[in-house]
Amino acid sequence: MDKVVASAAQAMADVPDGASLAVGGFGLSGVPNALIEALYERGVTDLRVVSNNCGAMDSGLAVLLSAGRISRVTGSYIGANKEFARQYLGGELEVELIPQGTLAERLRAGGAGIPGFYTPAGVGTQVADGGLPWRYDGEGGVAVTSPPKEVREFDGTPYVLEHAIRTDFALVRAARGDRHGNLVFARSSRNFNPLAAMAGRITVAEVEELVEPGAIDPDAVHLPGIFVQRVVALSPEQAADKAIEKRTVRG
Repeated sequence: MDKVVASAAQAMADVPDGASLAVGGFGLSGVPNALIEALYERGVTDLRVVSNNCGAMDSGLAVLLSAGRISRVTGSYIGANKEFARQYLGGELEVELIPQGTLAERLRAGGAGIPGFYTPAGVGTQVADGGLPWRYDGEGGVAVTSPPKEVREFDGTPYVLEHAIRTDFALVRAARGDRHGNLVFARSSRNFNPLAAMAGRITVAEVEELVEPGAIDPDAVHLPGIFVQRVVALSPEQAADKAIEKRTVRG
């Protein structure tokens, strides 16, 4: 039952080129930076990433993106990540943009064993009708577009069919975790980390504080250890490394 591995490098040692990854985090909150850095150091490439966003500045998934290691992103938000936008518009990166709530539910459904679901989000738009540019050709044209999706009516209201997401690996960051993989997430990091963890066939969690089994009240567990295969304890310096995308102060 002890799922702790010695280092992030060891935890990422079997991630191959071309792997699909569900990566937790919301903005720069709750991002598994140590695991991402371990992937970068190994030189893994052609990664297909599912995450709310793709990092910012030189933090989070932006480390892999800037190095040209990511070939496809499934997410909701490009934001102020200029390199993300440049690669997408330049035809270097395939991008599937999804409504944020739909992305969250597709990840959760993958972990719950639900193959698909119907949602009203996107009905009457290219989300349902198809035609969203997934990849540009680098010369101003579109090379790959999204396909149309099934739409059905329930009680007179149209809904679009969305498929669950499952990935080869999931990388998440938790505030606390025990040796059995039970995790507690802090504030905004709880938005996508539990859902990403559920979607991975092999889920690796970096934890800011590692505790012994029984130290976490069962009622306080946000994600049970059944979804987690590997746990990496962060050093105090790694645990304290939390980037702020836009720092604001009161006058």
